[in-house]
Amino acid sequence: MGMTKRDFLRSVGAVAGVGAAYHTMSALGLLGPAEAQTAAPDFPLGSGYGKHVVILGAGISGMTSAYELSKAGYDCSILEASNRSGGRNLTVRGGDVIREVDSRQWVDFDREDHLYANMGPARIPYHHRAILGYCKEFGVELEVFTNDNRGALFHNTERFGGQSVVGRQVMTDLRGYIAELLAKAVNRNALDDELTGDDKERVLAMLTSFGGLDPDHLYIGSNRGGYQGEQIHTGLAPGDVNDPLDFGELLNSDFWQYKLHFSQFLNQNPTLFQPVGGMDAIPKAFQARVGHLIHFGSIVEEIRKTPRGVRIVYRDQRRNATEAVEADFAICTIPAPVLKDIPSDFASETQAAIASIEFVPAVKIGFQTRRRFWEEDHAIYGGISWTDQDITQIWYPAYGYHRQKGVIMGAYIWDDRPGQGLRYSQMTPPERLKAAMAEGAHMHPGYADEIESGVSRAWPKVPFQKGGWPENYQAPAALQQPDGAIYFAGDQATALPGWQEGAVLAAHAAVNAIHARVTAS
Repeated sequence: MGMTKRDFLRSVGAVAGVGAAYHTMSALGLLGPAEAQTAAPDFPLGSGYGKHVVILGAGISGMTSAYELSKAGYDCSILEASNRSGGRNLTVRGGDVIREVDSRQWVDFDREDHLYANMGPARIPYHHRAILGYCKEFGVELEVFTNDNRGALFHNTERFGGQSVVGRQVMTDLRGYIAELLAKAVNRNALDDELTGDDKERVLAMLTSFGGLDPDHLYIGSNRGGYQGEQIHTGLAPGDVNDPLDFGELLNSDFWQYKLHFSQFLNQNPTLFQPVGGMDAIPKAFQARVGHLIHFGSIVEEIRKTPRGVRIVYRDQRRNATEAVEADFAICTIPAPVLKDIPSDFASETQAAIASIEFVPAVKIGFQTRRRFWEEDHAIYGGISWTDQDITQIWYPAYGYHRQKGVIMGAYIWDDRPGQGLRYSQMTPPERLKAAMAEGAHMHPGYADEIESGVSRAWPKVPFQKGGWPENYQAPAALQQPDGAIYFAGDQATALPGWQEGAVLAAHAAVNAIHARVTAS
């Protein structure tokens, strides 16, 4: 009798295990292109009955995997080392406790609904359709996150006398100077090889409009940058336009290196969103659906392959006992800095890929203030101010407008040049707050007097995390394919590190690949 492909694959699986069956399917071209694996899962009801999948980690990727597989009838269990879900998605409020490897911080914010700090992800781009799709499906209410605010500040320690300058003037003046330089080039016939006579006139008209040039194509200032005396707009009488900022100072500042066009990066384009009341509304919505599958306090100690799938050894902190679970498949979302130290049967290529991933030493610091001085004194409503100091950024909340108090992000550090992330993570929590207040005072005089309490999160010191997100902007190929019956997810398996969208897409790829393997066998 002839043997069908399905019969053949079943025989391979019975003799050599699921890993051999999968590679046979791949060689026969039965899995389809890898790109298709990121499509949103849509499995027939009950199609996963009889198959057990153990998921390592209850972050966004792990819970997405469990949610989609469970709908198809797969038996899922999630092992989560910590005592909460969400992974790096962390919102803190008054009464919470932040634990790091060598400290505990009590969050002393007032108990009001707008006084919280997103210490992990804080924004969702409009084109991150997968995570936004779950927000819609789960009824997670969204509001606009203000990323770019022309009223926010740019600060460079060695430029403009160490004083902050307003974003609208920095952007207006740079556009003006660039437009003037290009207009001079056009007028001097330097671009005749590229422009016809009619084109030259159109380009000059465009540059005049673009840069706010005068009739002689010179930039002498523009009301787009505001008026003298910190006057933003004219009132009962016309105002005097600000003198342009010194071009040399602008060129020697670090503003233009990436800060001025930060909102032009694709993942920073408006419109961006945030869940109303805190980013943790998303993991809460997932946990409401898969929370019964999560085993908290379960620290993975070994990851092993078996002839029929996988065997995971873990320590149950709540029972103070070592346990083991066997399953047909595993989806591993454990961050690489942690995963590399867990004994496993990974192939050498997989081990090398995991070891190659370095995580960003990200630090966030949130401050509760006695009043919303950024709104009252500077008319700043949401957005981000920049500095070349280690704190890098100050974020102003895009919610709770005109309330008495607010919580600002007094530092968001994601770069270790020249060691700022590592320097801040090595401080004690009180030292971090003191240092961030001192640096913030260069941008907002009297800053420390406005602050009532603060809290920090140094991600390199977070147990079971050991860093912010992968520095790599392309995941190693070995993490985008299974190692036997072990699949990898989390943003470290994507080209979207640090974004919840990456975590969701990686989960979709893993569960689709598992389902294709199950249905083909």
